Amino acid sequence: MTGQTSSRPAAASGTFRIGGDLPVNRLGYGAMQLTGPGVWGDPKDPDEAVRVLRRAVELGVTFVDTADSYGPFVSELLIRRALRPYPEDLVVATKAGLTRSGPNDWRPVGRPEYLRQQCELSLRHLGVETIGLYQLHRVDRKVPLADQLGELALLRQEGKIRHIGLSEVTVEQIEQARAITPIVSVQNLYNVANRAAEDVLTHCERHDLAFVPWFPIATGELARPGGPLDAIAADHHATPAQLALAWLLRRSPVVLPIPGTSSVAHLEENVAAAEVTLTDDEYDALTRAV
Repeated sequence: MTGQTSSRPAAASGTFRIGGDLPVNRLGYGAMQLTGPGVWGDPKDPDEAVRVLRRAVELGVTFVDTADSYGPFVSELLIRRALRPYPEDLVVATKAGLTRSGPNDWRPVGRPEYLRQQCELSLRHLGVETIGLYQLHRVDRKVPLADQLGELALLRQEGKIRHIGLSEVTVEQIEQARAITPIVSVQNLYNVANRAAEDVLTHCERHDLAFVPWFPIATGELARPGGPLDAIAADHHATPAQLALAWLLRRSPVVLPIPGTSSVAHLEENVAAAEVTLTDDEYDALTRAV
Protein backbone atom coordinates (compact mmCIF):
# COMPACT_ATOMS: atom_id res chain seq x y z
CA MET A 1 0.00 0.00 0.00
CA THR A 2 1.21 3.49 -0.76
CA GLY A 3 1.84 5.74 2.19
CA GLN A 4 3.08 9.17 3.14
CA THR A 5 6.23 7.94 4.82
CA SER A 6 8.09 11.10 3.93
CA SER A 7 7.78 14.36 2.05
CA ARG A 8 10.30 12.98 -0.46
CA PRO A 9 8.76 9.65 -1.50
CA ALA A 10 11.20 9.13 -4.39
CA ALA A 11 13.82 8.31 -1.75
CA ALA A 12 11.90 5.11 -0.98
CA SER A 13 13.02 3.75 -4.36
CA GLY A 14 16.58 3.30 -3.06
CA THR A 15 19.76 4.73 -4.51
CA PHE A 16 22.21 3.88 -7.28
CA ARG A 17 25.64 5.39 -7.90
CA ILE A 18 25.95 6.22 -11.59
CA GLY A 19 29.54 5.60 -12.58
CA GLY A 20 30.25 4.79 -8.94
CA ASP A 21 30.29 8.45 -7.89
CA LEU A 22 26.93 10.05 -8.76
CA PRO A 23 24.32 8.84 -6.23
CA VAL A 24 20.70 9.26 -7.34
CA ASN A 25 17.33 8.10 -6.08
CA ARG A 26 16.38 5.30 -8.46
CA LEU A 27 12.95 6.62 -9.43
CA GLY A 28 13.71 9.56 -11.70
CA TYR A 29 11.89 11.79 -14.14
CA GLY A 30 11.97 11.80 -17.95
CA ALA A 31 11.52 15.27 -19.45
CA MET A 32 10.51 14.37 -23.02
CA GLN A 33 6.81 15.12 -22.48
CA LEU A 34 7.46 18.72 -21.46
CA THR A 35 7.51 19.75 -25.13
CA GLY A 36 4.77 20.28 -27.71
CA PRO A 37 3.00 17.57 -29.77
CA GLY A 38 5.35 15.18 -31.50
CA VAL A 39 8.12 16.22 -29.05
CA TRP A 40 8.32 19.41 -31.10
CA GLY A 41 8.19 23.02 -30.01
CA ASP A 42 6.99 24.62 -26.81
CA PRO A 43 4.42 23.04 -24.48
CA LYS A 44 0.90 24.46 -24.34
CA ASP A 45 1.49 25.48 -20.71
CA PRO A 46 5.18 26.26 -20.02
CA ASP A 47 4.36 27.38 -16.46
CA GLU A 48 2.91 23.94 -15.68
CA ALA A 49 6.07 22.35 -17.09
CA VAL A 50 8.10 24.44 -14.66
CA ARG A 51 5.81 23.41 -11.80
CA VAL A 52 6.23 19.73 -12.73
CA LEU A 53 10.02 19.98 -12.63
CA ARG A 54 10.09 21.84 -9.33
CA ARG A 55 7.58 19.44 -7.78
CA ALA A 56 9.67 16.46 -8.92
CA VAL A 57 12.64 17.80 -6.97
CA GLU A 58 10.43 18.51 -3.95
CA LEU A 59 9.30 14.87 -4.06
CA GLY A 60 12.89 13.64 -3.88
CA VAL A 61 13.66 13.07 -7.57
CA THR A 62 17.41 13.49 -8.02
CA PHE A 63 17.75 12.10 -11.56
CA VAL A 64 16.24 14.03 -14.49
CA ASP A 65 16.72 12.71 -18.02
CA THR A 66 16.39 14.87 -21.14
CA ALA A 67 17.93 15.28 -24.62
CA ASP A 68 18.93 18.05 -26.99
CA SER A 69 16.36 16.71 -29.48
CA TYR A 70 13.37 17.19 -27.18
CA GLY A 71 11.91 20.33 -28.67
CA PRO A 72 14.69 20.61 -29.89
CA PHE A 73 16.27 22.13 -26.77
CA VAL A 74 12.88 23.11 -25.30
CA SER A 75 13.17 20.54 -22.53
CA GLU A 76 16.69 21.58 -21.57
CA LEU A 77 15.73 25.26 -21.44
CA LEU A 78 12.71 24.49 -19.26
CA ILE A 79 14.93 22.52 -16.88
CA ARG A 80 17.27 25.49 -16.60
CA ARG A 81 14.37 27.88 -16.02
CA ALA A 82 12.80 25.67 -13.36
CA LEU A 83 15.76 24.28 -11.46
CA ARG A 84 18.84 26.46 -11.82
CA PRO A 85 20.67 26.97 -9.53
CA TYR A 86 20.55 23.20 -9.33
CA PRO A 87 20.38 21.31 -6.03
CA GLU A 88 23.72 19.70 -5.19
CA ASP A 89 22.24 16.20 -5.29
CA LEU A 90 20.49 16.60 -8.68
CA VAL A 91 21.89 14.82 -11.74
CA VAL A 92 20.61 16.16 -15.06
CA ALA A 93 21.41 13.71 -17.84
CA THR A 94 21.07 14.66 -21.49
CA LYS A 95 21.73 13.08 -24.89
CA ALA A 96 22.88 13.87 -28.42
CA GLY A 97 22.86 11.90 -31.64
CA LEU A 98 19.32 12.33 -32.99
CA THR A 99 18.52 15.33 -35.17
CA ARG A 100 15.04 16.68 -35.89
CA SER A 101 13.38 18.17 -38.95
CA GLY A 102 9.81 18.19 -37.61
CA PRO A 103 7.31 16.57 -35.24
CA ASN A 104 7.90 12.84 -34.65
CA ASP A 105 10.89 12.85 -37.01
CA TRP A 106 14.13 11.43 -35.57
CA ARG A 107 17.34 10.81 -37.55
CA PRO A 108 20.65 9.53 -36.16
CA VAL A 109 23.64 11.82 -36.68
CA GLY A 110 26.86 10.74 -35.01
CA ARG A 111 29.50 12.79 -36.77
CA PRO A 112 32.07 13.89 -34.18
CA GLU A 113 31.76 17.58 -35.02
CA TYR A 114 27.98 17.38 -34.63
CA LEU A 115 28.18 15.64 -31.25
CA ARG A 116 30.65 18.27 -30.03
CA GLN A 117 28.43 21.11 -31.25
CA GLN A 118 25.40 19.62 -29.50
CA CYS A 119 27.31 19.12 -26.25
CA GLU A 120 28.39 22.77 -26.28
CA LEU A 121 24.79 23.83 -26.90
CA SER A 122 23.49 21.61 -24.10
CA LEU A 123 26.04 23.08 -21.68
CA ARG A 124 24.80 26.55 -22.60
CA HIS A 125 21.10 25.68 -22.54
CA LEU A 126 21.30 23.86 -19.20
CA GLY A 127 23.58 26.54 -17.77
CA VAL A 128 26.24 24.15 -16.48
CA GLU A 129 29.98 23.74 -16.89
CA THR A 130 29.85 19.93 -16.80
CA ILE A 131 27.08 17.49 -17.78
CA GLY A 132 26.92 14.65 -15.24
CA LEU A 133 25.74 11.98 -17.69
CA TYR A 134 25.95 12.49 -21.47
CA GLN A 135 24.37 9.76 -23.58
CA LEU A 136 24.75 8.83 -27.23
CA HIS A 137 21.07 8.94 -28.18
CA ARG A 138 21.48 6.50 -31.08
CA VAL A 139 24.42 4.78 -32.70
CA ASP A 140 24.85 6.22 -36.20
CA ARG A 141 25.63 3.25 -38.42
CA LYS A 142 27.13 5.57 -41.04
CA VAL A 143 29.89 6.68 -38.67
CA PRO A 144 32.45 4.38 -36.99
CA LEU A 145 31.49 3.84 -33.34
CA ALA A 146 35.07 4.67 -32.34
CA ASP A 147 34.65 8.13 -33.89
CA GLN A 148 31.35 8.79 -32.11
CA LEU A 149 32.50 7.66 -28.68
CA GLY A 150 36.02 8.97 -29.21
CA GLU A 151 34.60 12.48 -29.43
CA LEU A 152 32.59 11.99 -26.24
CA ALA A 153 35.74 10.71 -24.54
CA LEU A 154 37.55 13.90 -25.61
CA LEU A 155 34.72 16.00 -24.20
CA ARG A 156 35.04 14.10 -20.93
CA GLN A 157 38.80 14.71 -20.85
CA GLU A 158 38.07 18.41 -21.34
CA GLY A 159 35.76 18.36 -18.29
CA LYS A 160 32.59 19.09 -20.27
CA ILE A 161 30.97 15.78 -19.40
CA ARG A 162 31.53 13.50 -16.42
CA HIS A 163 30.19 10.15 -17.60
CA ILE A 164 29.16 8.56 -20.91
CA GLY A 165 26.02 6.50 -21.52
CA LEU A 166 24.37 4.71 -24.44
CA SER A 167 20.80 4.42 -25.68
CA GLU A 168 19.02 1.66 -27.65
CA VAL A 169 21.97 -0.68 -27.98
CA THR A 170 22.62 -4.41 -28.01
CA VAL A 171 24.93 -6.32 -25.68
CA GLU A 172 27.44 -6.54 -28.52
CA GLN A 173 27.38 -2.77 -29.00
CA ILE A 174 27.85 -2.20 -25.27
CA GLU A 175 30.96 -4.37 -25.31
CA GLN A 176 32.26 -2.61 -28.42
CA ALA A 177 31.70 0.72 -26.71
CA ARG A 178 33.38 -0.35 -23.46
CA ALA A 179 36.45 -1.32 -25.47
CA ILE A 180 36.65 2.31 -26.63
CA THR A 181 35.82 4.24 -23.44
CA PRO A 182 34.22 3.64 -20.02
CA ILE A 183 30.41 3.40 -20.20
CA VAL A 184 28.24 3.85 -17.08
CA SER A 185 24.64 3.57 -18.30
CA VAL A 186 22.34 2.12 -20.94
CA GLN A 187 18.89 3.45 -21.83
CA ASN A 188 16.65 1.00 -23.71
CA LEU A 189 12.94 0.42 -24.19
CA TYR A 190 11.83 -1.88 -21.37
CA ASN A 191 8.75 -2.35 -19.20
CA VAL A 192 6.66 -5.10 -17.62
CA ALA A 193 4.88 -5.67 -20.95
CA ASN A 194 7.94 -5.42 -23.23
CA ARG A 195 11.04 -7.18 -21.99
CA ALA A 196 12.85 -7.58 -25.31
CA ALA A 197 15.90 -5.92 -23.74
CA GLU A 198 16.15 -8.52 -20.96
CA ASP A 199 19.61 -9.60 -22.12
CA VAL A 200 20.80 -5.99 -22.05
CA LEU A 201 19.49 -5.52 -18.51
CA THR A 202 21.18 -8.74 -17.38
CA HIS A 203 24.44 -7.51 -18.92
CA CYS A 204 24.09 -4.18 -17.09
CA GLU A 205 23.52 -6.01 -13.80
CA ARG A 206 26.67 -8.06 -14.35
CA HIS A 207 28.79 -4.95 -14.94
CA ASP A 208 27.03 -2.56 -12.51
CA LEU A 209 25.84 -0.25 -15.29
CA ALA A 210 22.73 1.85 -14.72
CA PHE A 211 19.84 0.54 -16.81
CA VAL A 212 17.38 3.33 -17.64
CA PRO A 213 14.14 1.93 -19.09
CA TRP A 214 12.31 4.40 -21.28
CA PHE A 215 8.55 4.05 -21.83
CA PRO A 216 8.39 2.40 -18.38
CA ILE A 217 4.60 2.45 -17.92
CA ALA A 218 3.37 0.52 -20.96
CA THR A 219 0.63 -1.48 -19.27
CA GLY A 220 -1.88 -1.85 -22.11
CA GLU A 221 -3.76 -5.12 -21.99
CA LEU A 222 -2.29 -5.93 -18.58
CA ALA A 223 -4.28 -3.10 -17.01
CA ARG A 224 -7.66 -4.21 -18.41
CA PRO A 225 -10.45 -4.57 -15.84
CA GLY A 226 -9.94 -7.88 -14.08
CA GLY A 227 -6.40 -8.27 -15.43
CA PRO A 228 -3.36 -9.00 -13.25
CA LEU A 229 -2.33 -5.36 -12.79
CA ASP A 230 -5.89 -4.35 -12.03
CA ALA A 231 -6.36 -7.02 -9.38
CA ILE A 232 -3.07 -6.41 -7.56
CA ALA A 233 -3.54 -2.64 -7.83
CA ALA A 234 -6.83 -2.93 -5.96
CA ASP A 235 -5.09 -4.76 -3.12
CA HIS A 236 -2.52 -1.97 -2.82
CA HIS A 237 -4.94 0.92 -3.35
CA ALA A 238 -2.57 1.79 -6.20
CA THR A 239 -2.92 2.38 -9.93
CA PRO A 240 -1.75 -0.05 -12.64
CA ALA A 241 0.88 2.53 -13.63
CA GLN A 242 2.25 2.56 -10.09
CA LEU A 243 2.45 -1.23 -10.13
CA ALA A 244 4.33 -1.16 -13.42
CA LEU A 245 6.90 1.17 -11.85
CA ALA A 246 7.05 -0.87 -8.64
CA TRP A 247 7.74 -3.96 -10.75
CA LEU A 248 10.65 -2.22 -12.46
CA LEU A 249 12.14 -1.08 -9.15
CA ARG A 250 11.87 -4.63 -7.83
CA ARG A 251 13.28 -6.17 -11.02
CA SER A 252 16.88 -5.08 -10.41
CA PRO A 253 18.85 -2.64 -8.23
CA VAL A 254 20.47 -1.18 -11.38
CA VAL A 255 17.11 -0.13 -12.90
CA LEU A 256 16.39 3.63 -12.89
CA PRO A 257 12.86 4.20 -14.24
CA ILE A 258 12.19 7.68 -15.68
CA PRO A 259 8.40 8.06 -16.06
CA GLY A 260 7.50 11.32 -17.76
CA THR A 261 4.46 13.56 -17.60
CA SER A 262 3.44 17.17 -18.14
CA SER A 263 1.01 17.15 -15.18
CA VAL A 264 1.82 17.73 -11.51
CA ALA A 265 -0.98 15.38 -10.43
CA HIS A 266 0.30 12.58 -12.65
CA LEU A 267 3.85 13.21 -11.44
CA GLU A 268 2.78 12.81 -7.83
CA GLU A 269 1.02 9.55 -8.69
CA ASN A 270 4.12 8.21 -10.46
CA VAL A 271 6.51 9.11 -7.65
CA ALA A 272 4.21 7.48 -5.09
CA ALA A 273 5.05 4.19 -6.81
CA ALA A 274 8.36 4.25 -4.93
CA GLU A 275 6.40 3.44 -1.77
CA VAL A 276 4.58 0.44 -3.26
CA THR A 277 6.14 -2.82 -2.05
CA LEU A 278 5.25 -5.95 -4.01
CA THR A 279 5.23 -9.34 -2.33
CA ASP A 280 7.17 -12.17 -3.98
CA ASP A 281 3.89 -13.67 -5.21
CA GLU A 282 2.70 -10.36 -6.65
CA TYR A 283 6.01 -9.75 -8.40
CA ASP A 284 5.94 -13.27 -9.86
CA ALA A 285 2.33 -12.85 -10.96
CA LEU A 286 3.14 -9.65 -12.84
CA THR A 287 6.24 -11.23 -14.38
CA ARG A 288 4.26 -14.24 -15.59
CA ALA A 289 1.41 -12.12 -16.92
CA VAL A 290 3.30 -11.39 -20.14
